[in-house]
Amino acid sequence: MSDLFKNMPSHIIIDFTNCRYLSDIHQLLKEKFGFPDYYGENWDALWDCLDGLFYDRGEFVITIKGVDHLDHKLKEACGPMLEIFSEIEQKEENVRFFFEA
Repeated sequence: MSDLFKNMPSHIIIDFTNCRYLSDIHQLLKEKFGFPDYYGENWDALWDCLDGLFYDRGEFVITIKGVDHLDHKLKEACGPMLEIFSEIEQKEENVRFFFEA
């Protein structure tokens, strides 16, 4: 894995409460996970960046906040993101996602 992600903290808090647009969601993901500038801001790009990111790097806890506060349409558009989080958690034994209201 590139040195790009070497300083990523082991506990990441992502709060979507103030997100109003899908671009807000992607910018927050990019910032919190330390994605590169070329992050494509789509769900395939999210998978590509997260797949293998946590491999053999210790334990990670990712707390997700504010999903319930999203506009109905935005929350629906984020369905694939939640699926990706679930798939990453199943694939990587050292990663846990927790959801808070």
